[in-house]
Amino acid sequence: MSATVLEPIDLSPRVVVFDYGEVVSRAPSDVDRAALVLRAGATDDESAFWQAYWRHREGLDQGTVSIAAYWAAVAGDLGADWGPVDVHELWALDHRSWLSVDPGTLGVLHALRAGGTRLALLSNAGADFSGWLRSGSFAPLFERVFVSGELGLVKPGAEIYEHVIAELGIEPSQFVFVDNKAENVAGSLAVGGDAHVFTDAASLESWLRGLAA
Repeated sequence: MSATVLEPIDLSPRVVVFDYGEVVSRAPSDVDRAALVLRAGATDDESAFWQAYWRHREGLDQGTVSIAAYWAAVAGDLGADWGPVDVHELWALDHRSWLSVDPGTLGVLHALRAGGTRLALLSNAGADFSGWLRSGSFAPLFERVFVSGELGLVKPGAEIYEHVIAELGIEPSQFVFVDNKAENVAGSLAVGGDAHVFTDAASLESWLRGLAA
């Protein structure tokens, strides 16, 4: 069954910048999460695994911590003893769990593109995601892709939004940001942009059409 084609949305001269994880992509599925916990040998204490997983994530996203060092830090928190092959497998399972798309969000992206609205992508992600973000089927929708792990900057710091605004050649008032995390949205508002906390594609579409009215 074909997806519904939405009417175009023209927000020119503003540029709409999208987060990737849990906005363009869906959250990792329960199956994906369970596979990662199982491979980590953490089924007896999943909560401890996810706490360690997120505790060290900023360094990975900022590009200051390697993939191997990140998983070593997680292992240290859990008292696990993972060798290099374990790390490769954990990385692959984790990476794959984020490689999905939300068809509703993609419909909104195509409506914006059809309306002549400029689009960009800004993701807190390790440099290892750059190939997927720049070469996936959705990549041509975006004129620029900004990956925190390459920039050495992370949301919600003001510097990353200021960098994106400068690179796009726009005024802060022309910067429109969409992210699922309220703190990241607050960061973009603080530099003078407009922003929306993403919950679902229908709400996003309604908000964007309100801006265009």
